Amino acid sequence: MKLTWHTANLRLAQPLRISRSVTARRDAVWAVIEHGGLRGWGEAVSSDHLGLPTARILHHLAAARAATERFPDPETAWAETAWAESGRPRKGGAWHGLPPGVLAALEAAVLDLVGKRAGRPAHRLLGPDPGAGQGPAVATARTIGITAPAEAADLAARLAAAGFTVLKVKAGHPDPAEDLARVEAVHAAAPGAGLLLDPNGAWTERRARDLLPRFAALGVTAVEQPVAPGSPGSLARVAADSPVPVIADEDAVSYEDAVALAGRVHGVNVKLAKCGGVRAALRIHAALRGTGTDLMLGCLTASSLGIAPAVHLAGRARWVDLDGHLLLADDPWTGIGGADGTVRASARPGLGVRRTDGRGVLRDQGADGGEPR
Repeated sequence: MKLTWHTANLRLAQPLRISRSVTARRDAVWAVIEHGGLRGWGEAVSSDHLGLPTARILHHLAAARAATERFPDPETAWAETAWAESGRPRKGGAWHGLPPGVLAALEAAVLDLVGKRAGRPAHRLLGPDPGAGQGPAVATARTIGITAPAEAADLAARLAAAGFTVLKVKAGHPDPAEDLARVEAVHAAAPGAGLLLDPNGAWTERRARDLLPRFAALGVTAVEQPVAPGSPGSLARVAADSPVPVIADEDAVSYEDAVALAGRVHGVNVKLAKCGGVRAALRIHAALRGTGTDLMLGCLTASSLGIAPAVHLAGRARWVDLDGHLLLADDPWTGIGGADGTVRASARPGLGVRRTDGRGVLRDQGADGGEPR
């Protein structure tokens, strides 16, 4: 097998402001694994929050290239990189020690290639499929950033008219009254939509206890990571008294984090770039079963290629927030839908996505897959 990669720039249609940052663009690195005339694709996106700048992604892909190319075929790679009981790739395996975001991209490329060789969509390769018919098709939340209430209301009305039934409103403004006004405006503009709230850990425990009943009265149905990460006990205490379900996000990075929070919060937000890919997400889902803690599938801002692996898992989640590709000015991939509020796993082989018009490529690596010049 041959590993190469390409770096692309993803621009958001509008800058997205959350409590800790504003995002207007990010890099995407597309890992390509080729064998027998077929190519499998996966995407890793740069993230300062996850400690994964573009240069680090490229460094780890270069380090993984020789080991990847020693696999005789994709099926061997898929078996070799299976997650062991510890939740990590087999020690000494080809991809042991890779950052989760890079591992998830390589695993996605192998999954895409294995599916194409078998003529089967990815969700049919991942165990019992909760989706019916052609594959999972589920409502996704659509994010509204920290913005003026009137602007948020206008966007909410347009999204509801397009078919969105779940909206996620970012919070964490220094003045809580601004957040309350934004949520009230969104609820008034889209009264039929379920509302998720996401302060991205901006509140103290006391503020969370004071504010959550007020947000619940405005129609909020669940909240992600209301308190600063690093104190799971604080998050659990808020969850115990909250009038709406509390979902861990920044406090739930790894399998071990999820297991530690099982039964203490109402949900865990699993992002493939955090946990390391679809197998890790499946293992977390299995560990949560029967604990009273449900699965949420989330994402970073990414193209349809980067979101697709999670869409193939979406039938397993109580909450789905897979809208990262919908925030882009120009998505260079297509195949998972979402513009009408529903993401769909294609019945096409592999991940089921394809390039659009090719825009967004910054530089292609040489045939040897080396570092960019």
